[in-house]
Amino acid sequence: MAALIMLVALIALILINMPIAIALGVVAVSAIVLTDGFGALLSMGVVMFEAATKFPLLAIPMFVLAGGIMNTTGISRRLIAFASAVLGFIRGGLAMVNIATSMFFAEISGSAVADVTAIGSILIPAMRQRGYPNTFAAAVTSSSASLAIIIPPSIPMILYAVIADTSVIQMFIAGIVPGIIGAAGLMGLSYWFARRRGYPVEEVFQLSHVWRTFKDAAWAFLLPIIILGGIFGGIVTATEGAGLAVVAAIFIGGVIYRELTWSQLARSMVEGAIQTSVVVLLIVTSALLGLYLTQTRLPHELANWVISVTDNQILVLAMFNVLFIVLGFFLHGAAAIILVVPIVMPIVHQLGIDPVHFGLIVTLNLAIGQQTPPVASVLIVTCSIAKADVWAVTKTNVYFIGVLLAVLMLVTYVPAIPLFLVEVFYR
Repeated sequence: MAALIMLVALIALILINMPIAIALGVVAVSAIVLTDGFGALLSMGVVMFEAATKFPLLAIPMFVLAGGIMNTTGISRRLIAFASAVLGFIRGGLAMVNIATSMFFAEISGSAVADVTAIGSILIPAMRQRGYPNTFAAAVTSSSASLAIIIPPSIPMILYAVIADTSVIQMFIAGIVPGIIGAAGLMGLSYWFARRRGYPVEEVFQLSHVWRTFKDAAWAFLLPIIILGGIFGGIVTATEGAGLAVVAAIFIGGVIYRELTWSQLARSMVEGAIQTSVVVLLIVTSALLGLYLTQTRLPHELANWVISVTDNQILVLAMFNVLFIVLGFFLHGAAAIILVVPIVMPIVHQLGIDPVHFGLIVTLNLAIGQQTPPVASVLIVTCSIAKADVWAVTKTNVYFIGVLLAVLMLVTYVPAIPLFLVEVFYR
């Protein structure tokens, strides 16, 4: 009953537009005080401090900053030019360029919002000029940006790994194959739309043009090689790799391309600090909620109840998917991870579900949630850039969401897809 009251109170506070982090804190503090008295307030500061100072969380501002630097130094423009030279000869090639560039950009920024801001501001106007409907351009940009968060590095994966106490690097590795499958699916759907609606071919394939754009973007291509090579090669941790990403982005953007100014760097740092502050505030208030849940043993009671109903992994995973998809309509990804993962992890462990496998399921559900109104964080940012109505874009985007759902089903019920590379390199 106490848990139900907390949930109702939390939803009520969110519905009156109280920030989710503040609502979490209000509900958690109230519940702890009502249960243990005001003396419990003395330990809350320690709990919040410990939650905010976990080492892997340092990666979040670093990846955000690296993405911001990329966005202001022409790296995105060079990547788009190369992708266009390679894929522009295919009908509907500019949509495929959008998807390919989004996948690449996400390998540095780890953020779907940063991805759509950098790519969308360039490619959506370009697609409109070439005769693509504005709604289609926005749908392609939005869905590919969300899919890209399962490709390493990924901020939601870092957050999940911290909450679930699992390996960040193994989470990164597990996202590679599903990301490639999803990108192929989005490209296939874009080609189907292009053939059906007569979207244009951008340019004739010319090796000389491919070589010229490759040379121009060569330094940009070194970024994921440096970052992911260092992480997967065991040279640096994921957090150190994030710091390496910032150093490499500053060097390439400022020294090689000479397009990074001090004012741009300062603006990127401020933006990174703001985004990180939002996430950290969510984490520390959720730590208080976690303290209350631990004291009341609610997660373990829930786990016992679920297992008493069914211990079939297929059914339980289906229940989790429904839960996360429903939450995706109303909560941002970070909030969904923080609220639900601590509660369901005892069930995951008791049923023998691999935490890395489950992490990919959670991340893909969050990617879908970024596309489903009314919250739809990435879709709304995309529609703002495209100056398009959210519901009009959703009518087209529903096909791309279908691709994301298909990838989710594959990842959920064919564990070898996310875990194959993890088994090869780390187990």
